[in-house]
Amino acid sequence: QVQLVESGGGLVQAGGSLRVSCAASGSIVSTHYMGWYRQAPGKQRELVASITRGGSTNYADSVKGRFTISRDNAKNTVYLQMNSLKPEDTAVYYCAAGLVGSVYWGRGTQVTVSS
Repeated sequence: QVQLVESGGGLVQAGGSLRVSCAASGSIVSTHYMGWYRQAPGKQRELVASITRGGSTNYADSVKGRFTISRDNAKNTVYLQMNSLKPEDTAVYYCAAGLVGSVYWGRGTQVTVSS
């Protein structure tokens, strides 16, 4: 059982940077993967980035080269560093944790990028 809380969202200008955090109540070491998803109004939730237990990362093509996912096991926290932000990145960003038989979701943090 894992509970996730996102933070760090906000309003930024296009071209700016932001780092969102996902704090887990349980050890993230026990998870199969951690991921960041986002959902814009009227659109489907999409995977932005993920990191496995072994440290392998994967990114959506739209954010590759701009976003970086990382984790701090001691703090039970996963981060998403977002650089060169574009208005198209505007969405609610959700953290997800995958364990055997279950997926847990945070409640999201809003990221708004102005043009």
